[in-house]
Amino acid sequence: MKKIVFMGTPEFSVRSLQALIDHPDYEVSAVVTQPDRPVGRKHRLQASAVKEAAQAADIPVYQPEKISQDQDLDQLLSQGDIDLIVTAAYGQFLPERLLNYPKYGAINVHASLLPKYRGGAPVHYAIWKGEKETGISIIRMVKKMDAGAILKQAAIPIDDQVTVAEMFDRLSELGSQVLLETLPALFDGTVTETPQNESEATFSPNITREEERINWDNTAQEIHNQVRAFNSWPVAHTFFDDKRWKIWASEVLEDEETDQVPGTVIAIDKKPARFLVACGEGTVLAITEIQPAGKKAMDITSFINGGAGQIEVGDTFQ
Repeated sequence: MKKIVFMGTPEFSVRSLQALIDHPDYEVSAVVTQPDRPVGRKHRLQASAVKEAAQAADIPVYQPEKISQDQDLDQLLSQGDIDLIVTAAYGQFLPERLLNYPKYGAINVHASLLPKYRGGAPVHYAIWKGEKETGISIIRMVKKMDAGAILKQAAIPIDDQVTVAEMFDRLSELGSQVLLETLPALFDGTVTETPQNESEATFSPNITREEERINWDNTAQEIHNQVRAFNSWPVAHTFFDDKRWKIWASEVLEDEETDQVPGTVIAIDKKPARFLVACGEGTVLAITEIQPAGKKAMDITSFINGGAGQIEVGDTFQ
């Protein structure tokens, strides 16, 4: 039985962890995840999704603030021989001493078709940039971020309405499947390791607050991609009457054109309920779910009927 240390943090990682736990040929001897973090207005400490899954399976959990610190690393390595480290959205760089410690090294479950979208937000970027497909890459871990040789890849389509939350769920399931498909060849020495083409590498750094803001000079398709890519986090926003409003859902009206200034509300439809907003290059976006400042997210019917705010034709989002 192969002894595996799993390192991951968010919900995306849980299915890969669970697949290893459930497999009769593998023993997850330890789990490493980020420390509990304060959340909400009361700043209550919340465990990561991976920690909760590990505890449910009675697996020892390590939560170093910095995995690179020797005392944290020594504590992990003191548990004995390790055959393999598997990471999936862990959230910290691993020092070389840890990468080289296991018999079979360390591999990573990455949510993009590398070398595209290295970094911490690959799923967001794939949708935001209008990709038609994304996928999972199982890679050898090296010191450079997401730059190791590719052991296996699998692709799935990105449809025009899927949100980042939905895509994460699909990729989480795919990741667990591709991971299990990769391990037998890795352990018996028949796996093919394909170097990444550095000239094709692109990056997906964490989203900034400024990038969350909608630029209405962009086309309706570009804004729609942004809305989907940031639902359910961090959520695309705009300003109305100098207050931040979040846009949760939208549609591109390909048959509509306008000569209005981008950001202008050009129509308010009740059936189907939506705001039609002018965008760059004469394109039109339908907003179908919105969150006024200080309110909860709601569909446009609820917005109109509930008096959550007044928007009229001719008003402008900024």
